Amino acid sequence: MKTFNKKFIISLFCLTSIISQAQTGVVHLDSITSGSIKRKFRVYVPASYNASIAVPLVFNLHGYTSNAFQQEAYTNFMPIADTANFIVVCPDGTSQSGNQYWNAGFGPGVNDVLFISNLIDSIKANYNIDNNCIYSCGMSNGGIMSYYLACNLPNRIAAIASVTGDMLKTWFTCSPSPRAFPIMEIHGTADATVPYAGDATFAPIDSVIKKWRMYNNCNPSPITYSVPNINMSDGSTAVNYKYTGGTNGSSVELYKVFGGSHSWPGAYPFIANTNEDFSASVEIWRFFRKYKLNQFIPNVGINELKNNGTHLNVYPNPANDFLTVVSLGSTNTIIEIKNSLGQLVHQSLTKDEQATINIQQLKSGIYFLSIKTDKGIISQKFVKEG
Repeated sequence: MKTFNKKFIISLFCLTSIISQAQTGVVHLDSITSGSIKRKFRVYVPASYNASIAVPLVFNLHGYTSNAFQQEAYTNFMPIADTANFIVVCPDGTSQSGNQYWNAGFGPGVNDVLFISNLIDSIKANYNIDNNCIYSCGMSNGGIMSYYLACNLPNRIAAIASVTGDMLKTWFTCSPSPRAFPIMEIHGTADATVPYAGDATFAPIDSVIKKWRMYNNCNPSPITYSVPNINMSDGSTAVNYKYTGGTNGSSVELYKVFGGSHSWPGAYPFIANTNEDFSASVEIWRFFRKYKLNQFIPNVGINELKNNGTHLNVYPNPANDFLTVVSLGSTNTIIEIKNSLGQLVHQSLTKDEQATINIQQLKSGIYFLSIKTDKGIISQKFVKEG
């Protein structure tokens, strides 16, 4: 795997403890087992989160040698999540020779595509996530991994954004066919770690943009916007190129940061030539919020699509006293709840498409709810709290 030169990482993150972040939500530390490996992650839940309402999920992936805490602090999505009401997950990669990274097609080793897919399932078991609004972004190696997810997990990720990341030449020809895929890249022309012009490992950024612009059937001529140079001392300027008109409303965007370094625009503490004329985090969310998975993959709705045209939605999740079950497209339904040991703890019959179940008697933990109809059996995990 290519070694990313991130000399700034030590000086940058020695300062994270004194960064003031205006946030009102809560960060939860958690872990799951994926591929027989314990994987840690951080979940930011905004104060506005209401378990009865499905919300977007944004993965924010760290760079090579970095970690989830540093990525969370550096990019500071929390105030944006507070306002827009979405959940942010910062997972940790795994270590290779002591350096933590994402295995975005670098060779044998950990399956990080599987990990992200497993992590989506885990987050959905604990929070009410809109299946149509799951996104991935990241810094450097995290941006590379986001591209890799676009190629290898297109049925779960609606759109991706990369900051100082790229595509490897070894999988540059990948395709999430048959769907279109919205892409955003933010990259400095003076990036010495992942060169804008590419190298033996990385494709040129202009080639990456052209690839996705053509793949999505976007207009060949971009809408060009020069970002106002409000900070005259940051050593850089930025131009935004928007390739619109793609299949199913898809687009490709590039923020080309002239003179920009291997850094996250708008982030603090300031690294030499970090562009401070715009916020990468704000622009990434502006980009993400335009897209839903069911624009590109038919028949994926707000609820988890199951078999034979039947949907199952369970909320709130986690729940304390009562659980609402909505099985669209099904009536005369048998509802069963089993605990983690497979023991049946509830069974009922409903002729309606929506039912409310009293779960106050259940102990705290993970449960599996199933509905049985003449079309088959479908199920969903939920968490009982309190």
